[in-house]
Amino acid sequence: MKYGRFIPPIKDKAELEAIQLKGLRWTVEHAYKNSDFYRKKMQEHGVTPDMIRTLDDIKRLPFTTAQDLQEGYPFPLRAVDFEKIVRIHASSGTTGKRKVLCYTQKDIDDWMEMFARCYEFAGLTTLDRVQIAVGYGVWTAGVGFQLACEKYGAMAIPVGPGNLDMQCQFLMDLESTVLCCTASMALLMAEEVNRRGIRDKIKLKKVIMGSERSSDAMRQRIKDLLGVDHVFDITGLTELYGPGAGIDCEKHMGIHYWADFYILEILDPNTLDPVFPGEVGEMVVTTLKKEAAPLIRYRTRDLTRLIPEPCECGSVFPMHDRILGRSDDMFVFRGVNIYPSSIDEILSGIPELGSEFQIILERGIDGRDYMKVRVERDPKISPELNDMLSKKVEREIENKLLVSCVVEVVDYGTLPRTDRKTKRVIDMRGV
Repeated sequence: MKYGRFIPPIKDKAELEAIQLKGLRWTVEHAYKNSDFYRKKMQEHGVTPDMIRTLDDIKRLPFTTAQDLQEGYPFPLRAVDFEKIVRIHASSGTTGKRKVLCYTQKDIDDWMEMFARCYEFAGLTTLDRVQIAVGYGVWTAGVGFQLACEKYGAMAIPVGPGNLDMQCQFLMDLESTVLCCTASMALLMAEEVNRRGIRDKIKLKKVIMGSERSSDAMRQRIKDLLGVDHVFDITGLTELYGPGAGIDCEKHMGIHYWADFYILEILDPNTLDPVFPGEVGEMVVTTLKKEAAPLIRYRTRDLTRLIPEPCECGSVFPMHDRILGRSDDMFVFRGVNIYPSSIDEILSGIPELGSEFQIILERGIDGRDYMKVRVERDPKISPELNDMLSKKVEREIENKLLVSCVVEVVDYGTLPRTDRKTKRVIDMRGV
């Protein structure tokens, strides 16, 4: 990987780890001195900044959770004076209170540096025209995509989500070359472009999407319908600045994450012990430069795995797999822990099926739980094969997940589409 305007000239792993250790020691010192929350937490665990001498000493530090952010509302984790805070962003909260994060100007500048690096890894140039179809407002998405695009020097077209008429008009008239959106919105746009018959009238070359998991089947469907060269997966969360924390390069071997800005641990979500390289676990992040609301061993609940092999692009930045789901997405069915991503993976391996599916959980009058999986058939496949496909999927789910269910194969386009995030699991057992 060549160095660029936003890709720093870090030579090797040793230099990267030296940057991480310096950042870790600074973060712990900064948080201990300036955040009442962190100082109290570290004191309760018998940790002081001088105890952090190696990267391995990160294990001494206590964890931070989403509950900590909600209990500290409205300015949780704050480690600077209010006069230095120039912006806040927020994400949804499970208890009714949003997770509010504050930013200094340096935090904003660092975030834009990371995000512009994502555009560089995706091969954008200053001649690209970037149609931004994500949410604006208090969310990090819209303003993050836009300001980083402007910092990078490409043309930003801030449309926001939805409004398919405007989206399609701008794709044609403004000749957008890059579309930024959620995976669900990308599929919605791809199908709309196909329905309107305007694929030969647009200039799209790349899609950058994030905010939710996307299956291989969905990504391939988007590529086929839009005729783009690449579909990139960008990662991030509001607590960790926002989107732009990592992206796959044109080799698509994994998500390069910016290890000079944060340390990523992959831990067993139950024991909180490190998993072996290549095994799936929960992403736990520690920021190295964040001023206003630093993160120390923050449990993201996102599930992925480290990819130990080096990328063919030659970048020194390590990789993790695409986000496989969230630890709190798991549901229990007849005593078996199931992640929606496990069912998604099974469906993606059957080429006669589309990418969209729903999992419906109900409790029968006999008191037992029942699961129905509704999945779309590929538009090229005859409905006469529905029964065969249903039985095939039922066998695959039973063999791989050790549970039985009913599979209903429906026509392509039957299941709901959205410009935000698609709801995959409908649990009616407590209704």
